Amino acid sequence: MNLSRRHFFGAATSLAAAAVLSACGSNSGGVDTGSSSSAAASGGSGKLIQWYHEYGEKGVQEAVKRYAKDYKDASVTVKWNPGTDYMKLLATTLLSGNGIPDVFESENGATLDMIQQGQVVDLTDVIGDDKDKFSKPVLDRMTYQGKIWAIPQVLDMQLLYYRKSVLEKAKVDPPKTFADLVRAAKAVKTSDMGGFFAGNDGGLGVLANFFIWSAGFEQLNDEGTDVGFMESNFFDAVNAYRDFSTSGGLLTSASKDWFDGSPFVNGETAMQWTGLWALGDIKKKWGDDFGVLPFPAFGDKGRQAVVFGAYGSCVAAKGASSNVEGAKKFNKWLWVDQTDKQVDFANSYGTHIPSRTDLVSKASQISSGPGKEAADFVDKMGHASELLWTSTIGDAFNAAVTNVVKKKADAKKEFASVQKTAQNELKRIKK
Repeated sequence: MNLSRRHFFGAATSLAAAAVLSACGSNSGGVDTGSSSSAAASGGSGKLIQWYHEYGEKGVQEAVKRYAKDYKDASVTVKWNPGTDYMKLLATTLLSGNGIPDVFESENGATLDMIQQGQVVDLTDVIGDDKDKFSKPVLDRMTYQGKIWAIPQVLDMQLLYYRKSVLEKAKVDPPKTFADLVRAAKAVKTSDMGGFFAGNDGGLGVLANFFIWSAGFEQLNDEGTDVGFMESNFFDAVNAYRDFSTSGGLLTSASKDWFDGSPFVNGETAMQWTGLWALGDIKKKWGDDFGVLPFPAFGDKGRQAVVFGAYGSCVAAKGASSNVEGAKKFNKWLWVDQTDKQVDFANSYGTHIPSRTDLVSKASQISSGPGKEAADFVDKMGHASELLWTSTIGDAFNAAVTNVVKKKADAKKEFASVQKTAQNELKRIKK
């Protein structure tokens, strides 16, 4: 199980700090000079440093070294950064001005701080006419004020798995609305198997933002000056989940947490919210006896939704080589032009989705069946926390969700407080 994906989705969905992003492996860090290509031998010139966080899947480190070695126009040295604090290390390095990588990956693209402080360069011209080949929701997340600040590398996502035979036996359809989910969970629940599982915290950590998205709203308004969900359908959604949490259909204690597919694989629950990364284990256990769904819609104004996470490749404005154009050229070569490497990166080390929609059919694990359905979900109904949705706003929002669901607090009053926090925070960061 790729722990770094868990932490990433902690950031992507404003989870409570439960989901920790680090990789499983014990690879050593530091600059790996053996990963660089030989510019002298190939006729190229210049040197570039590229940073990755430590991926948990076996073979990724060797793959990215191989990609770098294949580049002929510069000598590219890969630094593999182990541990859970990659984004903190990256932010500190960019601020210090010392040892800044020329090219680096960042969670869901460049952060607002990186952009506002001039630490990264505009990559709109790098993607150019290939813009429409990338998943629109993913590329939109890496765009700010009309400029693209990172090139999407590979996608992960969360989705709902369900046992086909179990739902059929209970004579309930796969849920498209939240009311359907509640009915199905109650119908399939037995003394040995829960109805629906989304975490040992009752699902609040991983599902909180779906009360916004699946109710038909966005986190912020179009102007980025206020929250975008202070309407009755949102309050009704949170209250509906509060009622569901005590209905008996929600499993709140399993052998593993939401990010591990084991509860579904072990038959502890008929439906589970977890990640695409669990697809291989689930397919191995249940064969064709499972399906995948987005999170169901809340109310008449709602919509189905999924959440994605995508590392984006950025170019530093003041990298170690002082060769911004060279770094942009390498970034385009790897993440726009080298489609075979992009498919390999997505397909050969775990289960992931290429960020380019035209490459999905070439990734064998998701070219058909539930994997293909999941990839389509991202492009049609994918969400990630907005660039301006800061940790301060996210913490206030999560606290309000907990108060409503766990403590039966009044939803309208709780989120009015969140709105005030958000308004003040948005004024601060947009100065």
